[in-house]
Amino acid sequence: MVEELFREEWGRTLAILARALGDVELAEDAVQEAFAAALERWPREGAPANPGGWLLTTARNRAIDRIRRDQTLRRKTELLAALDDSAGKEEDETIPDERLSLIFACCHPALATEAQVALTLRTLGGLTTDEIARAFLVPEATMAQRLVRAKRKIRAAGIPFRVPPDHVLPERLRSVLAVVYLIFNEGYGPPPRAELCEEAIRLGKLLAVLMPDEPEVLGLLALMLLQDVRRDARLDEAGDLVLLEDQDRALWDDERIDEGRRVLDRALPLRRPGPYQLQAAIASLHLEPETDWPQVALLYARLSHFTPSPVIELNRAVAVAMSDGPEHGLALIDGIEGLDAYRHLHSARADLLRRLGRSGEAAQAYARALELAQQPTERAFLKRRLAEVRSSA
Repeated sequence: MVEELFREEWGRTLAILARALGDVELAEDAVQEAFAAALERWPREGAPANPGGWLLTTARNRAIDRIRRDQTLRRKTELLAALDDSAGKEEDETIPDERLSLIFACCHPALATEAQVALTLRTLGGLTTDEIARAFLVPEATMAQRLVRAKRKIRAAGIPFRVPPDHVLPERLRSVLAVVYLIFNEGYGPPPRAELCEEAIRLGKLLAVLMPDEPEVLGLLALMLLQDVRRDARLDEAGDLVLLEDQDRALWDDERIDEGRRVLDRALPLRRPGPYQLQAAIASLHLEPETDWPQVALLYARLSHFTPSPVIELNRAVAVAMSDGPEHGLALIDGIEGLDAYRHLHSARADLLRRLGRSGEAAQAYARALELAQQPTERAFLKRRLAEVRSSA
């Protein structure tokens, strides 16, 4: 039961405690000790009636113990005074504001961008250091050091745990949106982790309420909703990856499609296009009965003007392949530099070679993609495709 509660309760407990203490590192240590105590006691004594309240109270007490040992009890106990046993019984609507405050603290400009994203993934999403390290393609030890430095900098600089005032919100927004989207992508998998997707979408909705006239906030929310539509269709019953073109559309969430498109429709009249709005428009096109691939290619071309990236060029190349033929897309892919260690470039190239009947070259590209793939579902999919092209070579 503790494992099931971890993703749900970690972020909310840590956010409340960190705001009270002004110290992410101390709050995280206390929350970890509370979860350790739950793992020890609940299997023996049974889970409490209010697990979230128990965890918050226990974490608060652990924090007090640590403060007492550090001989700063009077100063910081006053900060904790409001967190009595009733704190864990607050209505859910009070929790998101605490979490949103934690996001803005973790995304403070005093921290490097990579530290902002990593720290929020750790504190809000409860991801392990190893998971974050893999997301950033860095060694786990490097990420651990980065997290420690970021937490200590928040404490030393006295970075406030609150939503910034209106006049500085826009300049702080870019990092916050990146953080929320990375949380969503971590949940999107594979393997899928629905609780992280829902957490990211919920935070996106909070941002949309907070900044209703910011089109990129609406664009991000629309993008997440329109991608999440296909969550249940991306893996088959055996847990194997299913490509978009092969997915069972009956498994798509029609209500979420409508919701995502309504949000996107709110953004477009504001006439300030941006990367998230463009990606949301692309996601919406993929949900049509027939994808308008020329329009997708055009949207990727426009997206590259906002955020030039070889990954965007790769996506445009795939859209061109679907629109104009695999040979045109392959020519574009072969002109992309800087992605030799990017698994998706080799798998996309392999697929186009397969479609052109160049099985030997396709096998080499699939083999390279397999070398770079880490997720079991992706590896299983690539192994199947590799076996198919080798048998036809």
